[in-house]
Amino acid sequence: MSDLGVVSLGTLVFAALLVGVSKTAVSGVGALSVALFAAVLPARESTGVLLPLLLVGDVLAVRTYRAHTDWPTLLRLLPSVAVGVLLGAVFVAGTGDEAVRRTIGALLLTIVLHHLWRRGRARRAGDRDRGASAAAVPSGGPGAALEADTGRAAARDSGAAAGRRAYARTLFFGLVAGFATMVANAGGPAMSLYLLSAGFTMLGFLGTGAWFFLLVNLFKLPFSIGLGLLTPDGLALDAVLVCAVPVGALLGRALVRRIDQALFDRLVLLCTAASSLNLLR
Repeated sequence: MSDLGVVSLGTLVFAALLVGVSKTAVSGVGALSVALFAAVLPARESTGVLLPLLLVGDVLAVRTYRAHTDWPTLLRLLPSVAVGVLLGAVFVAGTGDEAVRRTIGALLLTIVLHHLWRRGRARRAGDRDRGASAAAVPSGGPGAALEADTGRAAARDSGAAAGRRAYARTLFFGLVAGFATMVANAGGPAMSLYLLSAGFTMLGFLGTGAWFFLLVNLFKLPFSIGLGLLTPDGLALDAVLVCAVPVGALLGRALVRRIDQALFDRLVLLCTAASSLNLLR
């Protein structure tokens, strides 16, 4: 890695800067860092070099947004993420990552499209409900009580179904995020989509994501060492790049104060889609 040219080194410095921005502002930008590191360095080496920089960014993000963490959500996610990391470690040990990157890219792009479809369907349903409420006529008598009982029973059934869907969504996104982060440091898009679909505000998104990635990256650190992804040359390169991470974190903190929630959601989806297409290359 000592033979990196000026352009390649400058690209890595910019990618390290984006690591900081992604940790304190728009999470989806982190996937661009993954793409830039993989473009300059061999795939396996790139994941090893990037991991310590991600950990530095995670610590900065936790210090900034720790008051906004949703711990129940985090604790529900971690078991399935741990399983995903273990599966990813087994896969990396015996398989190249080109096919895996493309599979993850296709999966994440599908998730983005599904998320957009769900948002569109919810918007249309909301419009219909408002129209129905405006047209509704109050009623009384025994029939009204029967309708109320029926409505409560339907609500209970609907709540149970919603709980099962939420559990399945948590399991699915946890497995995908854990597997993707172990194989290609690409767990950010899956986590971003999960938090968006759960309706998190911008600060809740950043605070929960900060602790999530710190814990997950610490968990996968011994696996990365055991697989030979972390090397002395890689750590030497990290020593050169690490100063760019806090600079990016400061830029992200300044940026996040100027972004409203709707723009934040759009930026996360855009960055996730772009990174998914990159993984398909």
